[in-house]
Amino acid sequence: MAVKLRMTRMGRRHRPFFRINAVESRTPRDGRVLEKLCHYDPIEKDKCKQVVLNVERIKYWLDKGAIPSDTVSQILLQQGIKNKYAEVKSARRARARAAARAKGRPFTKAERIAAEKKAEAAEEKVKAEVEIKAKVEAEAAEEKPKPETKPAEEKAKAKPEAEAKLTETAEKKTKAEAKPEAKEEVVEEAKAKTEAKAEAQEKPPSPQLKKKKKKPIRVKKTDKSDEN
Repeated sequence: MAVKLRMTRMGRRHRPFFRINAVESRTPRDGRVLEKLCHYDPIEKDKCKQVVLNVERIKYWLDKGAIPSDTVSQILLQQGIKNKYAEVKSARRARARAAARAKGRPFTKAERIAAEKKAEAAEEKVKAEVEIKAKVEAEAAEEKPKPETKPAEEKAKAKPEAEAKLTETAEKKTKAEAKPEAKEEVVEEAKAKTEAKAEAQEKPPSPQLKKKKKKPIRVKKTDKSDEN
């Protein structure tokens, strides 16, 4: 038969009071008690009076192989009563802590909370850096002119239009260059015509150019006999 040393709650609401009893391992929470060993009053202000132990009977049951619960084991260790189960548990806990530290995992609840906070802070820092980088890139993109991206069809249509514009501009340039030369030629032609007219007016007309007077046409007279 396995015996356990465990606590039973007594007292009223908001006024807890506990007893440490030797109980069979199969009995329920409020089952039959083998022996009442001590009591624990957490509300008592005087720490010396919080725990009242029957040390002889507790050692008797521990020697018989009774297994204390975790809370009872802590209370006994605080009062200076050691037991092999507490030593085994502490050794097992130390091995588990060392394995967790070797793997870089948190062991206690406080360590787990601290690791979670650290991870959250690192995530927030990374997010802030990414947001700052995105803002800087957006500002740089707004300042720089965006390159024109035209499809291949628009580029193909734009080529002949550009060539036509170039030819038009070249023709205009040639016309502009030829205009002063044409004006000079027209002026020279006009000067030549005026000079020719002046020379013609100064010279007398040649006799050959005089018009010959037309002679009157003579009609031959005929006899009346001929008429008849």
